[in-house]
Amino acid sequence: MRPRFPLTAGIVAARTAGRLSRLVGAGGGTTLPGKLLNALDPTAVGKLSARLPAGSAVVSATNGKTTTAAMVAEIVGPRMRLAHNRAGANLLSGVASSLLTADGAELGLFEVDEAALPEVARRVRPRALCLGNLFRDQLDRYGELELVAERWRGVVRDLPVEATLIVNGDDPQVGDLGADRPGRMVFGVDDARQGSSALQHAADSKWCVRCGTPYDYEVAYVGHLGDYGCPRCGHSRPALDLAARTVELDGLDGVSFDLVDFEASVRVKLPLPGLYNVYNALAAAALSRALGSTLEEVRAGLERFTAAFGRFERIAVGDRTLLMLLIKNPAGANEVVRTLVAGDPPSLAVIALNDAIADGRDVSWIWDVDFEPLLERLDRVVATGDRAAELALRCKYAGFAEERIEMRPALEEALDRGLELTPAGGRLVVLPTYTSMLELRRIVARRGFVKPYWEQAA
Repeated sequence: MRPRFPLTAGIVAARTAGRLSRLVGAGGGTTLPGKLLNALDPTAVGKLSARLPAGSAVVSATNGKTTTAAMVAEIVGPRMRLAHNRAGANLLSGVASSLLTADGAELGLFEVDEAALPEVARRVRPRALCLGNLFRDQLDRYGELELVAERWRGVVRDLPVEATLIVNGDDPQVGDLGADRPGRMVFGVDDARQGSSALQHAADSKWCVRCGTPYDYEVAYVGHLGDYGCPRCGHSRPALDLAARTVELDGLDGVSFDLVDFEASVRVKLPLPGLYNVYNALAAAALSRALGSTLEEVRAGLERFTAAFGRFERIAVGDRTLLMLLIKNPAGANEVVRTLVAGDPPSLAVIALNDAIADGRDVSWIWDVDFEPLLERLDRVVATGDRAAELALRCKYAGFAEERIEMRPALEEALDRGLELTPAGGRLVVLPTYTSMLELRRIVARRGFVKPYWEQAA
């Protein structure tokens, strides 16, 4: 493809646009420069990524890709300068923007949207590709899981021979990818105490990817992630090269586990809660090992790690603490609920539901979320966002008393109401969908309690 504009001139124009966007506080500095550069020169991403001495590593998943990539950055960052889309801008424009702003970078580290992965992988030709999971998410945009999985199969087929493929063996769709590829790394959880023999009703991948027969599960950990086997054709979870064993959940404070690979084992004390963060840590560990990190470097990086923005992020708001936990599909929301219930359950929650393009227009997924165990422990819910009414209705159908549901569609008003109901020194739990999370962070940033996410990412 012939560039429409000289690369050097395109870089100057795009960087200038990014600086201007940040100066006016628009936040578009994470995507605008990349959009402009791609428009001026469609070959720019490939050219810029080819300049990176250590190549590029790519992470994609429905749930956890931002946290996983941030964990990898914490592990490998001390020994390598990174071009990393830290703000979560995970389309081609975000990757381009990251390449533009990382002078002297040695390694590209990119989290990539599931649907954008084929195009990004074709351009950056990663030396390592980590595929975490596939859950039902934004059906109006992505389509069914099988469609995304088929696109991913194409990505794996087209990977450079020398590239390392890393897959979550506990996900049937993902664990089947690149099965015959030399050097493939497989990770998963190996602690039956932390799972169940029965799938959740909202589990997404229940049928064998080879013959269509329902899987039998020895143990299911998160949604359809687990130790599965087909009673008809024998397709089953592949052998694990890197595993989490002896997992101990410590409520909202964190989780510890033995990280075991082909060489040795270390005990990791992760300062994030929940089994889903064990999966994020495993993905990050496997990718970091593929990039040359030692097991001790992996352990130290994971134990230093703090939450990615909006993903179990704690923000001090005056004499109260705002605890923000992103929810965006049934599997992820169910794990958030499970973690809250197992820890120190709140008596109040602000739940925000938007239906912007980045959230998915179809919000029917909230009916597949098991909100009931959390609602049983709440005294009050503040429902907010563009679809606050649907959210309030979901709570009502769960048996939550109507007089204990407050509808405040305006996010800022809902936040203020939640803070008003939270005693001094207390913690306000907020469960937002993606665009409502960004808006809530802008509100607290405007009030001076946290930096804007695009500044934190700089």
